[in-house]
Amino acid sequence: EKTGRIHSRFNQTVTATGRISSTEPNMQNIPVRTELGREIRKMFISEKSDWCLIDADYSQIELRVLAHIADDTQMKNTFESGEDIHAQTAANVFNVPLNEVTSTMRSRAKAVNFGIVYGIGAFSLAQDIGTTRKEADEYINGYLRHYSNVAKYMNDTVENAKRDGYIKTILMRRRYLPELKASSAMVRAFGERVAMNAPIQGSAADIIKIAMVNVYKRLKAENLNAKLILQVHDELIVAWPEEEAEQEIIAGFLK
Repeated sequence: EKTGRIHSRFNQTVTATGRISSTEPNMQNIPVRTELGREIRKMFISEKSDWCLIDADYSQIELRVLAHIADDTQMKNTFESGEDIHAQTAANVFNVPLNEVTSTMRSRAKAVNFGIVYGIGAFSLAQDIGTTRKEADEYINGYLRHYSNVAKYMNDTVENAKRDGYIKTILMRRRYLPELKASSAMVRAFGERVAMNAPIQGSAADIIKIAMVNVYKRLKAENLNAKLILQVHDELIVAWPEEEAEQEIIAGFLK
């Protein structure tokens, strides 16, 4: 049926991580950080003039999954207390009080936080944040000293993957890693990085899929006309009639 609107194709079995992918067109890769990207985003409107688009996303889902899977007390405490995880990491890595963390310190800690679950090395981190390799190595070592269970998780998950031939997400979905037995050292190193990251990214993918099912069921149960129309990895976009959006239910609905 021709509707005159964009209808993307969503694929559940394309990515190795378990993430849903979008093609024809790719609706998960619309730029936002550039002026042109922001202008493009303004072109997306609801199907009806009296409907609005509501966006709900998980906050730092992969780092929260890491804290859970690694069972790292320090990281879990930071999230549970509502602290800024990047600022707190900076305070720990640079050994300064939280209120003395600068924007540069936070930015570098953020790069370590996100890079660590991809098995980032000192060379790559140094390029990303514009420091020397020695400084980057100190940041990584400082991070792993403080978040000691994350360091243990990284070692254990690689060893387990070598033994079993696969990793598992928190919902027990497997990803097989033949790369770990490759003759090429470069391919084996890639397999080790995947072994560290795949349980994190894969578990986050599991969680958002559960959220999609739960949101769909809740919309039906509440007898609302709102429709789930898009998933962008860790966020959901719902088309919502403005008359329903005014109800108090929306405040707690997408939590």
